[in-house]
Amino acid sequence: MRILLASASRRRQDWLQKHLEYISDVSVSTRALLTEETELIVGIDVGEQTEATCLFKARAAVMEWIIHSQSGEENPDYILVADTVVEDPDDSKVPLGKPINAASAAIMLLRLSDSRHRVWSSTAIIYPNDNRGSERLHGGWSADIWTESALVEFEKLSEDNLVRLIENNSWEGKAGAYDLAGPAGQFATLIEGEEVTVLGLSPSAVRSLVQQLV
Repeated sequence: MRILLASASRRRQDWLQKHLEYISDVSVSTRALLTEETELIVGIDVGEQTEATCLFKARAAVMEWIIHSQSGEENPDYILVADTVVEDPDDSKVPLGKPINAASAAIMLLRLSDSRHRVWSSTAIIYPNDNRGSERLHGGWSADIWTESALVEFEKLSEDNLVRLIENNSWEGKAGAYDLAGPAGQFATLIEGEEVTVLGLSPSAVRSLVQQLV
């Protein structure tokens, strides 16, 4: 079985490969989407935005892969897309996406410092040329989408720790400017939910994928 992860996230790829390696004849490859992500909006529930963005990515992945297949590439058995957004500690309608620079990363980390926040991850399993999914996509393709959240608590960051997190660039490409499995993990504790949600995948989507592979 060939699984394509339509994402540039090395963390997601490593996690998937590690947790699917016990299943024989399964390979995981990655290819980042060329389509630019939609912008996050203040005033809409972060969970709803996360799922909407995931559906947008699913539609983009189908269109991009149909173009690839026209050049002779064989369709994978499954395509996965995912989106992760951090919710502001005090407002469920204020999203904290990926910081654009060190200054915005510092602002996000200060916002999360000494507080609890919710992390939302939405994952879509796309079925090429198969309409079994609940979401109908282009060209007879379809998908199922799962959206879940986890609660994370950050300890109060000292000025020195904040500077180190900014200078080591661990915030780059990370929603909320941190990676639970990276340097920031020593300051963050998972309070509710599953770690994989914070790392960028819906656990229910992963379980569904495993059930279909075994």
